[in-house]
Amino acid sequence: MQPETLKSVFKIHKETSLFGRYIHHDSIAPLLEKLDKKFVVDVVGKSVKACPIFSITFGQGAKKILMWSQMHGNESTTTKAVFDMLNVFSDDNHDIQHILSACTIKIIPILNPDGAKAYTRVNANEVDLNRDAQDLSQPESNVLRSVFDTFKPHYCFNLHGQRTIFSAGCTNNSATVSFLAPAQDQDRSVTATRKIAMEIISKMNDNLQKQIKNQVGIYDDGFNLNCVGDTFQSLSVPTVLFEAGHYANDYMREQTREYIFQSLMVSIGYIANTVIEGKLYQPYFDIPKNDKLFFDIIIRNTNGLDVAIQYHEKLVDGIVKFIPKIEKISNLENYFGHKEVNANGFNVLGENNRLIEEGNEIDFVVINNEKILINL
Repeated sequence: MQPETLKSVFKIHKETSLFGRYIHHDSIAPLLEKLDKKFVVDVVGKSVKACPIFSITFGQGAKKILMWSQMHGNESTTTKAVFDMLNVFSDDNHDIQHILSACTIKIIPILNPDGAKAYTRVNANEVDLNRDAQDLSQPESNVLRSVFDTFKPHYCFNLHGQRTIFSAGCTNNSATVSFLAPAQDQDRSVTATRKIAMEIISKMNDNLQKQIKNQVGIYDDGFNLNCVGDTFQSLSVPTVLFEAGHYANDYMREQTREYIFQSLMVSIGYIANTVIEGKLYQPYFDIPKNDKLFFDIIIRNTNGLDVAIQYHEKLVDGIVKFIPKIEKISNLENYFGHKEVNANGFNVLGENNRLIEEGNEIDFVVINNEKILINL
């Protein structure tokens, strides 16, 4: 599909009941119930707190794709995109029937339901599931591994979200979407398995470059067998990491959601239509690596050092709040702000005109007796 077609398909099929950052079991349960008969919904296990973990399976083809979202409970953008995609496959759309004929797709929409409910990265035992691929110490980790072992996928999609700090290379371009073909060994060898993942990523990048030029990055490929993607890649199953990042002023990740949706459709379509041998992997290396060059706000030209402010997400009474915090007071000439404020040589003060310090949580700053709100 061309970008304009993908945009139109997204607009028609966007799941409007899912919005913002706080997505959990109660958010998706009604959507699972209304899926039609072409989808098989199973409870594949339970979380630490006995919340059900679901899988959704559809398609009849020989090529098997396994994807999972919200392994980290507070990374929900990809879950929204998954349900947008499911709405597409719910329709009797002749343009996608070939995908259903070529592929069988299994999705775990929320692997970490306890973390999703608490809006935390970790599970209820405070374990990062993406560092538990070898120990398999947590019920959620065992659920994923069991599904992997029984389904025997030919491709894996590991769906995540990343912070606003990431740039696409050493540039002032935010990494709106990032990908990775995880390393398969300590030497980060470009193996046949990785080449297949790289080829799929290259095709997704081709589509995104037509819309968010220079805003796609490659995540760090340091090898860690405790990470799920590295483990599955080491088992010779081509695995692709998706990272939903920041688009300008899109703290609800609704625009990024569309780009993840498009990437899912492009990648699945490519798998359905292509015998992927990894021969077209080279463009992967043209995508810049992620760097950490952004803060949410930088106040420049103070009478001293630059001031960096970062939003910290906190669940308060069922709502995700973005709490501004003074992250760094330093010379930040090599960094960028998603928003930048010119202090014109004046002091930057906090409440009661006190000097600000690193670590302060603040809703506003005072510059030349002017109160400037910095919360979202």
